[in-house]
Amino acid sequence: MPDSASNPKRPWLIAAWPGMGNVAVIAAGYVAHRLGLKNPTELSLFPFVDIDHVDVSDGLIARPRMPRGLLFSTRAESGRELLFLIGEAQPSEGVYTHAQSLIEDAGSRGVERIITFASLASQIHPEAEPSVYGAATTKELLSELDQLEVGRVEDGQIGGLNGVMLGAAAERDIPAMCLLAEFPFFAANVPNPKAACAILETFSTLADFPIDLTDLRENARIVQDAQIRLMEELKNKAGEDDDGPEFAPEPQPDEPSKPKRRPLDQETRAQIEKYFDAARRDRARAVQLKDELDRLGVFEQYEDRFLDLFKRAD
Repeated sequence: MPDSASNPKRPWLIAAWPGMGNVAVIAAGYVAHRLGLKNPTELSLFPFVDIDHVDVSDGLIARPRMPRGLLFSTRAESGRELLFLIGEAQPSEGVYTHAQSLIEDAGSRGVERIITFASLASQIHPEAEPSVYGAATTKELLSELDQLEVGRVEDGQIGGLNGVMLGAAAERDIPAMCLLAEFPFFAANVPNPKAACAILETFSTLADFPIDLTDLRENARIVQDAQIRLMEELKNKAGEDDDGPEFAPEPQPDEPSKPKRRPLDQETRAQIEKYFDAARRDRARAVQLKDELDRLGVFEQYEDRFLDLFKRAD
C-alpha cells in the first residue's frame, strides 16, 4: 500500500489483546516469535488489570505475576517501524481510560496509524478458509481495505481493547482500523490459529511485511481437526432432527481409529514434559510435540494442555 506522502516512515502500532479464539494474540504473538523479536518494552497495566487465578504445577502453587503489556519493534521492507503491542489480559476496569493512556503513549512515539486484530464469530465450517473483515475510523482507511477486498463490518460492536482502542484513537485524530477474521461460533473457547493466519495474510499485504506462515498453518491444521471433532460431538448431542447450527456441506474424511489409552512410564512422561517446555519457548516446536504424542498414542491425554500452548503470547 502507498505510504503517507507527508511522512512515509512514521511508525504503525499493531495492538492485540485476548479475545474469542485468542485470534488477536496468536497473530501478533506469532510475528514476535517467528521473527525472534527480543527485549520488548514492558508497559505497566496497573491498575487496570488484576489477577483472577493462580497456576498450579504438580500440586504446587506458583507465585502470582501481574499481566503485562509487551511492546516489540521491527521494520517492514519499506523501512517503516512496526510496533507490536501484546496485552496479556483485558482490563478489568477503566477500559477507556486505559485505552486513552495507550494512545497517549503511541502519540509520544510518533505513531501514524493504529491497527488492532480481533475475531468475528460466524457459521463458518472449520475446514473453510476464514474471511477477513475490517472497520476503520476514516473513509481513507476503508478505501485501503476495499482495495484489498476486505469486507466491511456493516454494524455491530467490537468488544474489549481491540475495539475500544479505535475509539480512543479517533478521539486523538490518529487513523485506526481493526482487522477481524471469522471463526466457528461453537468454538469460541478454542484457540484459532487458522483465523490468525487469515489476519496476518491481509496485514502482510497492507503493511508490505512478508511473513512466513508455514508453522502457523500447521498449527491451524491440528486445531482444525479438534474443532471438527467438537462440531461432531455437538451435532450428536443435539440429534439429527434438532434445529441446530447449519454449516456449508464439506466432505468429511473418515476419522482414524483412536489409539487406546496407554500407561506411560516415568522416563517417557519426563521426555514429554521436555517437549512441552520446548514448545512453550518456541511455538514452532509444537509440531514436534504433536508428532511425539501421536507416535506414543497419547495425544488425547494431553490434548487440553497442547491447545493451551496457543493461548499465551509469552
